[in-house]
Amino acid sequence: MSEPVSEQHSTDDLWLGVDLGTQSAKVSVVDGHGRVRAAASEQLRSRREERPGEGARHEQDPGDWVGAVRRAMAVAVGTLDAGERARIRGVAVCATSGTIAVVDGAGTPVSGGLMYDDARAGFLSAEVGAADPAPWARLGYRIQPTWALPKILWLQREGMLDGNTGARRHIAHQGDVLATAMTGTRVASDWSHALKSGYDLIDLEWPAAVLARLGIDPAVLPEVVAPGTELGRTTTGWQALTGLLAGTPVYAGMTDGCAAQLGSATLGIGDWHTVIGTTLVVKGVSPTIVTDDTGAVYSHRAPHDGLWLPGGASNAGAGAISFLFPGDDLAARTAAVAGRFTDRVDLIPTGYPITGRGERFPVVRPDASGFLTVGGSDVPLNRAADVAGTSHPARAPLDGARLDGARLDPDMLLAAILLGVACVERLAVDTMAAAGVPVSGTFSTSGGGTRNRWWTQLRADLLGREITIPVSSEGSIGMAILAAWAGGAGALPEVAARMSIVGDVIEPDAARRAALDERYGVFRDGLVARGWLDT
Repeated sequence: MSEPVSEQHSTDDLWLGVDLGTQSAKVSVVDGHGRVRAAASEQLRSRREERPGEGARHEQDPGDWVGAVRRAMAVAVGTLDAGERARIRGVAVCATSGTIAVVDGAGTPVSGGLMYDDARAGFLSAEVGAADPAPWARLGYRIQPTWALPKILWLQREGMLDGNTGARRHIAHQGDVLATAMTGTRVASDWSHALKSGYDLIDLEWPAAVLARLGIDPAVLPEVVAPGTELGRTTTGWQALTGLLAGTPVYAGMTDGCAAQLGSATLGIGDWHTVIGTTLVVKGVSPTIVTDDTGAVYSHRAPHDGLWLPGGASNAGAGAISFLFPGDDLAARTAAVAGRFTDRVDLIPTGYPITGRGERFPVVRPDASGFLTVGGSDVPLNRAADVAGTSHPARAPLDGARLDGARLDPDMLLAAILLGVACVERLAVDTMAAAGVPVSGTFSTSGGGTRNRWWTQLRADLLGREITIPVSSEGSIGMAILAAWAGGAGALPEVAARMSIVGDVIEPDAARRAALDERYGVFRDGLVARGWLDT
């Protein structure tokens, strides 16, 4: 599918987006100007288990996916009057990437939902990757332990896809389960959710040679269509449960990360969007597929204009702040940081702010651990936190504690983390540019980190570019945008631009650029010295 058939739609038409996340299911009803007319969410429950000799298991009940969305949709649609309900023209769903379930011939789940981070089949990832490395290299896939394809192989070998009931059992992605419940018939998957199941996004087919070598029957895999393809229409039964009128088109969606990209209108060549949450996610738009040998960057296929959506995810992010400053008043702390360091960024230590072990992007180092460079020496991040007094809430923060001959206090530690994440973000953009990927378009950002204005200004200054913050880039908003495009409301970039509301624009301060460039140079030199980065 290229572009949906053009239809005449008013901006008064309403579009419904669903975001099936890890912790909750959210429903948003959005008009053609991006205004949210109704929204509701419901919690989801997870089952996590550790078994000796296995990767961690993480399951949810697929019935809960359907039930949570049904309840949230009933609440959201129930706040609309009859005329507004009649103006809902379409629905699209995003879900977590790599989450699957086994379904029967009717599309009814017959297994638990194996979540995106379920690693029970991780021991099979090397076998999957080695079955035929050529297509994976061409696509830029590095088969990870938590990807869906190793889990599919595990289910096949466990006999879960053969069954004894006479009805063939199939794989469905998380969003497929919900679309089946809404339409009353087993539906196709979209190529975005199918990526981690091994779908070939270049040739738009399942990789038959790989599947044959692994012994996976292609018949157990779903048909795959482009995002925005009509999958079916809602049933009278669904209307009775939710109030959404029967006959409403249900369109194939995209993963939650791609949905956020749509919600921020990051759809033009060279446009980039970063999400500053617990981790840092970077996604952009390229005219060609982007691959790298490490697997740190892989590309989704855009639903429009033959474009690609490359991206990567770093373990650096706001998670370091909550880990190192538990229960702290971060607004007051940031105000102190701003007073001390806005004009003296040269005083801020550099370092790599990750609290766990391993980094995925823009450097690929499974052995990486966080550090600060203090007084000319690299210090583990946890040791720096101990000295600054932030890692023990019951202990009063130390005032100017000494660490290897240098002074370090909590405000300086927070400033170092904020600068460190900003440096990782710039390194990610520089890495993409060095690979020949366009980076000169618009730059937008979302996530909890954007609530810290000083931090966002620091990022804009370090990048040397304007940063736009949308009012919302939630997955449910992105799916409402996708539904509007699929329903014929216009070209996708135009629809997204119209429905993505700009909340704030941060202009870079050129006066601080030289000092921040120097700090960034020190940051890069530190990574080169550690062997994390080539010269």
